[in-house]
Amino acid sequence: MLIDQAIIQVRAGAGGDGKVAFRREKYIPKGGPSGGDGGQGGNVYLLAQPGVDTLLDFSGTYHWKADDGEPGGVKQCTGHNGQDLIIQLPPGTLVFDQDAGKLIVDMDRPGMRYLICKGGRAGWGNEHFKSPTNQAPHEAQPGSPGQERMLRLELKLIADIGFVGKPNAGKSTLLSRVSRATPKIADYPFTTLEPQLGIAELPGARRMVMADLPGLIQGASHGVGLGFRFLRHVERTRLLVHLLEVEPTDGSNPIDNYRAIRQELNAYSAVLTGKPEIVVLSKMDLYQTQEDQDAAAQMIEAELGIPTLRISAATGQGIEALLERCWEELAVAKLADVPVENGADEPGDDEPNPTAIPE
Repeated sequence: MLIDQAIIQVRAGAGGDGKVAFRREKYIPKGGPSGGDGGQGGNVYLLAQPGVDTLLDFSGTYHWKADDGEPGGVKQCTGHNGQDLIIQLPPGTLVFDQDAGKLIVDMDRPGMRYLICKGGRAGWGNEHFKSPTNQAPHEAQPGSPGQERMLRLELKLIADIGFVGKPNAGKSTLLSRVSRATPKIADYPFTTLEPQLGIAELPGARRMVMADLPGLIQGASHGVGLGFRFLRHVERTRLLVHLLEVEPTDGSNPIDNYRAIRQELNAYSAVLTGKPEIVVLSKMDLYQTQEDQDAAAQMIEAELGIPTLRISAATGQGIEALLERCWEELAVAKLADVPVENGADEPGDDEPNPTAIPE
């Protein structure tokens, strides 16, 4: 199951308290203070872990806490530092401060690590407070608490290509044809209830990550149907493959269907408006002759004013040409450095900065 939203509370460990102690050994009547320092509180790190593709682990666990530092000991022994906590997230997770409503970091790179909560400072033992005028200090410093934050996690799948279109446009069948993904396929709408990822492999060791996004309908950008929940995943893709049924099973007009989907994408986010798009006419096997296919495609192209590709996921017609076209469009997008939406703010002075996890 794809869980793409969660709210959690994270807290770094508190620093250990300093120790008040005095050296007591035989033949040393005035040993002086010997209280040790406490240990540092454990930090909390976020890690974009490849292979993790859902926020399911956070749906049942609300509190995430690093270990506290141990108190100082006698004979100037320092307490152990608290164990750091590393929270593994799917690459593509947006991390918000729930209270401020501010985006803290976009974990958009696999392997990316970020210090989200810093552990508390350790307290000094009384050995630090000795002086010529205070040779037997009875004071020690308490450890400070670790940082604590309420986080809202939102996952946006990272894929090169997103399949969009009305329900039953053939997106799931196409994904199953070009990859090893096994989405649910049936002859009724909304069979896909969550995004599905697949990897298409082309000759020459070329690979593309494709996402089958749940069917959109008119009003999706305002919460109608399933689209509102999953439209955020479209923002991560570099290329849209818009599937149109040439003969919709519900009797609708493919031209109207195309325009309705475009309207919902544009209404949801301006980021989606400028994304490159390939319009694909699906289920061409419904036509018995090449002449009938040509006539249907030419009619749609004339109405839309854009070229289209023709495929049949059932028979394999046009699949290879579509994959090659997708690869070409992706290459152009990468050369042009088309930005992938994230909108993350730069960490401020009061924000923990991205940092490597110490070995």
